Amino acid sequence: MKNNVCMIGHRGFSARYPDNTEISFIKAAENGSGGAETDVRITKDGILVTNHNDEVVFADGTELLVAEATYEELTAKPLRNTKSDDTVYLCTFKRYLEIMKENNMICFVELKGAFSDEKVKEVFDMVANVYDLSKCIMQSFDFNNLIKAREMFPDLPLMLTYGSNETGYERCFEYGFSLDAEYRIITKEMIKEFHNRNLEVALWTVNDKEALEYCLSLGVDYIESDCFGGNITV
Repeated sequence: MKNNVCMIGHRGFSARYPDNTEISFIKAAENGSGGAETDVRITKDGILVTNHNDEVVFADGTELLVAEATYEELTAKPLRNTKSDDTVYLCTFKRYLEIMKENNMICFVELKGAFSDEKVKEVFDMVANVYDLSKCIMQSFDFNNLIKAREMFPDLPLMLTYGSNETGYERCFEYGFSLDAEYRIITKEMIKEFHNRNLEVALWTVNDKEALEYCLSLGVDYIESDCFGGNITV
C-alpha cells in the first residue's frame, strides 16, 4: 500500500459544478484535490477547449458539435448548468492550465478523438508555455495519440485510458505508458505489472466511500473522483 495517494478531480469538482468548466476546476482546487482531469477537444477553427462529449449543450437547449463550430459560436451562449446557480461558458484548455498553475495541481489531460501530430505538439507546447510539462500527464483511449506523443516527447509521462471495453493493456509496456483504468476492472496483478516497471496506475471514477476504501487498499498512485478531494495518507 502506498503512503500517499493523490486525489484527482474528475472533470474538476463535477459532483457539484458543471464538468470541465472554469468554476469546476477552481472548486476542485478549493476542495483540496491534488489535481484535475479534463478532456480536450478541437474546435472547427483550431482552438483547444475542455469538453467531454462531442457536442456542447447550451442553457437554451440548443447544441453544437465542437468539431463543427468555431470558438466564437461555442462561447456565444452560456452552457446548460443543472448543478449550480452559476452562469458558465465553454472553457479553453489554456484557462484550465492557468488554474492548475495557480494552485500547483497535477494535470490529467485526456485527448478526445484523433489528434494530428501538429495538434499533439500544440497541446504539449501550451502546457510548457503556460504551466510545466512535469506537472502534466497526457492520456487517451486512442493508442495512436500516445504513440505520437511518445515519439515527440520520449521522457514525459503518458497514460493509456482503459475501460471495460478495452483489451491489450500489455501494449503499454513496450512504450512505457502508465495506466488510467476503470476501477471495477483493475486487478492487483495488473497494478503489480505496472509498478514493477516503475509505471504508475490511476483509477476512475470513484464516488462512494466503499469504492474509495477499496481503491486505497490497492496501493495505486492516483484516484479520480467527482466528489472526493485532498491527498489521502493511508
